[in-house]
Amino acid sequence: MSIPVAKQYIKDFEQMGLGVFVHFGIYSLVERGEWHGFFIRKDPEKVAEYKALKDKFNPDSMENIVIEAKKSGAKYITLTTKHHDGFALFDTCGITDFDAMHSAAKRDLVKEFADACRKHDIVPMFYYATHEFFNDDEDNDFPKYLEYIRNSVEVLCKNYGKIGGLWFDGNWSKTGEGDVWEEEKLYAVIRKYQPEAMIINNTGLQRCGEVGNLEIDSVTYERGKAAPLNREGMKKYVAAEVCDSSNGHWGMAHDLNHKSPKYILECLCKSRGAGANYLFNVGPKANGHVPTFQDALLELIGEWMSIFGEAVYDGRPFWYKDGVDNFVLRSEDGKHAYFVCFNLRRRGNVNAVLAIGTEGDFIYEGFAERVENIHWMDNDEQLPYLYEGDKLTVNLAGYNNGYDYCVRIAKADIK
Repeated sequence: MSIPVAKQYIKDFEQMGLGVFVHFGIYSLVERGEWHGFFIRKDPEKVAEYKALKDKFNPDSMENIVIEAKKSGAKYITLTTKHHDGFALFDTCGITDFDAMHSAAKRDLVKEFADACRKHDIVPMFYYATHEFFNDDEDNDFPKYLEYIRNSVEVLCKNYGKIGGLWFDGNWSKTGEGDVWEEEKLYAVIRKYQPEAMIINNTGLQRCGEVGNLEIDSVTYERGKAAPLNREGMKKYVAAEVCDSSNGHWGMAHDLNHKSPKYILECLCKSRGAGANYLFNVGPKANGHVPTFQDALLELIGEWMSIFGEAVYDGRPFWYKDGVDNFVLRSEDGKHAYFVCFNLRRRGNVNAVLAIGTEGDFIYEGFAERVENIHWMDNDEQLPYLYEGDKLTVNLAGYNNGYDYCVRIAKADIK
């Protein structure tokens, strides 16, 4: 069976490699995560108090979020234009008054965001929640609710210029036979106004990597390890994307249980090894600024990307073995290979205090491609290698005292 050819806008999405997810809304005022509304949804008094938070919601310029996200090296930002609480950061043009125009901000925050993205040369993408905590129509008049979704998405597609895509979340809340959510109608709205927008619909934790509707352009892996897609026989080439948060919440919360920089950089690399983009989430404070620790993580990712980013942007799956950390990417033009290396062994003195070098060979079985000039991307140090048939052995030596990049990448020329 043949593998379908990717449309150019899907190839462009894959080329971006790294994105920043931004969960932001009136729940940021509560600082208990983006799902706070779920826990109060059956208490009318608390729901009313929650909805009244819009009267206090007046963040600083959305450009701040764009500037803070861009320093990570990300090429796109996916913003929650409306989360499951139903509050829209955009001017819904009369569809609802539970939006930014009727908040203390009294301005279209999505427009501000999209304009800032273009100013700073980053692609804006829009998250939109299809499931809501407080909307009775979802249970009592589902056809009306679906029309409300389509009308809202039409506004997002018409009023903000060209966007990179739409990221839907919530169809997992109602399942059944057939096109329950009338996706055909919804995606037709998008294609009418944004024919080259990525359409991504989160399948949730239980159905990672499932494709679904033919209009879907990328599968999702929510907080999950991506696996290389078998695209043989597919009717359409689809991309893949892993989304992950720095801690246990997506929106602003008092959550100190942050993941380590090592974990995040390894997830970024392993996502690319499997052919998936990595969408790293931050949850800004109510004033629109990223919390200190997450801001530092973005800066750290950016520092790593300034050295190894070429492999992330341009690398495509080449040599990958399930259960093996190290893998190899190949550049889009086929001229270069990128050897992504994890857990390099170190030697130390007798007290195991000072790391003075690495040692050990890594064997790439079934490596038929011939490469030369294998060198670390961070300091250009050459790496010894040996071919025995289709077995390539590379000596991953040369620990550089004072430097530890968590994941280190070597670049080679393909003969």
